Amino acid sequence: MNTELLCVLAMLLFCIGCFAANKPRADVVALLMLVLFPLTGVLDLQQTLAGFSDPAVILIAALFVIGDGLVRTGIVYRLGDALVRVSANSETRLLVLLMLAVALLGSVMSSTGVVAIFIPVVLSICARMNIAPGRLMMPLAFAALISGMQTLVATPPNMVVHSELQRNGLEGFNFFSFTPIGLVVLVLGIGYMLLARRWLKPQLAPGQSGAPRLTLSALAQSYRLNEREHRLKVLPGSLLLNQQLNELALRKDYGINVVAVERLQKFRTLLLNATGNTVVQAGDVLLVDLMYPAQDLLQICLQLGLEAQPLTSSYYSLYAHELGLAEVAFPPESALPGKTIQQLSFRSRHKLNVVGLRRRGEALQGVLVDEQLQQADTLLVAGNWKDIHNLQRQGRDFLVLSLPAEVDEVTPAARKAPHALGCLALMVLLMVTGIVPNVIAALITCLLLGALRCIDLNSAYKAIHWPSLVLIIGMLPFALALQKTGGIELAVSSLLYVLGDSGDYALLAALFVLTALTGAFISNTATAVLLAPVAVTLATTLGASPYPFAMMVALAASAAFMTPVSSPVNTLVLGPGQYKFSDFVRIGLPFTLLVLVVSVLLVPLLFPLYPAQ
Repeated sequence: MNTELLCVLAMLLFCIGCFAANKPRADVVALLMLVLFPLTGVLDLQQTLAGFSDPAVILIAALFVIGDGLVRTGIVYRLGDALVRVSANSETRLLVLLMLAVALLGSVMSSTGVVAIFIPVVLSICARMNIAPGRLMMPLAFAALISGMQTLVATPPNMVVHSELQRNGLEGFNFFSFTPIGLVVLVLGIGYMLLARRWLKPQLAPGQSGAPRLTLSALAQSYRLNEREHRLKVLPGSLLLNQQLNELALRKDYGINVVAVERLQKFRTLLLNATGNTVVQAGDVLLVDLMYPAQDLLQICLQLGLEAQPLTSSYYSLYAHELGLAEVAFPPESALPGKTIQQLSFRSRHKLNVVGLRRRGEALQGVLVDEQLQQADTLLVAGNWKDIHNLQRQGRDFLVLSLPAEVDEVTPAARKAPHALGCLALMVLLMVTGIVPNVIAALITCLLLGALRCIDLNSAYKAIHWPSLVLIIGMLPFALALQKTGGIELAVSSLLYVLGDSGDYALLAALFVLTALTGAFISNTATAVLLAPVAVTLATTLGASPYPFAMMVALAASAAFMTPVSSPVNTLVLGPGQYKFSDFVRIGLPFTLLVLVVSVLLVPLLFPLYPAQ
């Protein structure tokens, strides 16, 4: 074993350790590798940075944008409502339709994005149908993982394996190469979850009712905001004039939280989002949340130079198309529990106001800025719908649980849904026929979505999950480094030494197990980057076709069912489903073994080990 290989293996072990501990963040570790490879001399600068020009990276970025187009046009939310109508209060039918819908959407967009979108949809469905969320959250996660086995573009590991084949002068997989196996796994997954749900969370107790999907006014009432809403006009000579909201300390000194501002401009009233930089002007009408409902409002108005204005109904209902509410929870990896609301700086960072806090089912009252947050707390935030949708994409620290019914009416590009579906169909057609390369087909789709106003440029850039791209770019040099230093040959010779006499099927099974176990501790994308070259080299050494071996790596990378930390998909449903670590082991391990058996049996049938000459 040469010195360079020892250096690469040491760097790889360091990465695995950091990924397992989740400290520092995976994308930071990847950036560190981009620095270390040239410094150690293992790779030159051009080889290290080659990932930035890799077509797979561009394709993944484009797919994030296309997925955002499906969200902005309301297609996903309409699908959730359709699930409820078609299921007709049958939990069995609902589970089947939910898994089919998630697998379908996940075949053309990020599975993590699909789950983040569907969590509030499923919670709403559970409330309507009196179903414990735990009975649907794990099927949701499993369906999202299985969606990665449906098409070439369904998940980054598929594209990583495809690129590895192309780097070795092979054609790679086509758009539907994964579909026959994926459909079999999906059918088995649905059947398995119908049986396994008896070991998940039980049904709601008899007589325990779920609520229908809340409206804005109902959501506000559940946090007792209706007792605290007021409209206050800023009079000439007010102490607030020409000052920024973050300079006034209204929340701390008077228990006043400014949610929005009505301002008369050019003979019409505009509703302005209340941010820390908002400057108060004479004539403004402040929509405020008074922390102490019984506080003497008249005394506050006299002291600050304000005048109370009539409020016939909740201002959340009056301005439903502009002013929204959302419930926000903390996912398991969030670093925010333990901090106070004041320390979150929600208004300055996210342009949203925290107007409610629920703990153990009870809405807390009073000034909450110094309240130390707990893992199980739920926040109610208010602000512009656009900023609420932006918060949905920040899955690391926040998980948007409940969106009121009015969100369907304010989807940014709801009328463009047919256009978005048409663009999606065109992309699939281009990829299936091979008229243009896959990455060009995806870029054409992005441009069409923009031209048809299904997305805008700002939302497109925000939709791209940059940490995922940086992780891929930072890990890609490992494949070249291991090939250059002899690491791939060492891994292949070790596998052949241990299982060489056991036959090709045993080698395929071993490759699946190795990939699945590695993926239980580090990113499945990073796993595919490391093991795709091993699979291709192993096949070449045996004189076999590389396609079945590469396919096994791709399938195993998506089979991250065993632990809640083996995939972001599982982590997202952990809290809403109220699962324990052991729940995933009990349900996920048997299903992983079932997928292993199916893969070993089907892959050689669809991709012969030794094609006829």
